Amino acid sequence: MNTTNVLEAEMEEANEQKVRRLIEEVFNRGNLEVADEIISPACKEHQRLDHQFPPGSQSAKAVSSSLRSMFSDFSLSIEDIVARDDKVWLRMKGKGTNTGGVMGHPPTGKKVEVDVIDICRFENGKMVEHWGVPDQLGMMEQIGLLQ
Repeated sequence: MNTTNVLEAEMEEANEQKVRRLIEEVFNRGNLEVADEIISPACKEHQRLDHQFPPGSQSAKAVSSSLRSMFSDFSLSIEDIVARDDKVWLRMKGKGTNTGGVMGHPPTGKKVEVDVIDICRFENGKMVEHWGVPDQLGMMEQIGLLQ
């Protein structure tokens, strides 16, 4: 393996570890300040969100806080992860019990499990773009908001 390939492999591994840390610390533990270490202030968010959030780590912090307010035991588990070049792809399961209001509806106490797909792009060691596709329809069906 030549030096270029070694450096690329090290960069891919570093990016993967940053995404794993983001999921574990920010989303699973609510340690929001970690987002500032991983996400560039200019990070562009491509996920459809109910609110407009400023660029950078504020979007991840807001999404994590929102999820944790709707599902007090919220967690993400990484099912598959692939780091290639400047991107990290993830397939995850989001789980939790609906203990907080969702879209103006009171909590139901129902457990949910939804699929989540994320793609994160890095430059100079920081996440600069994020695409997220959570199964919001499945979540709403499971807590009984859709009949």
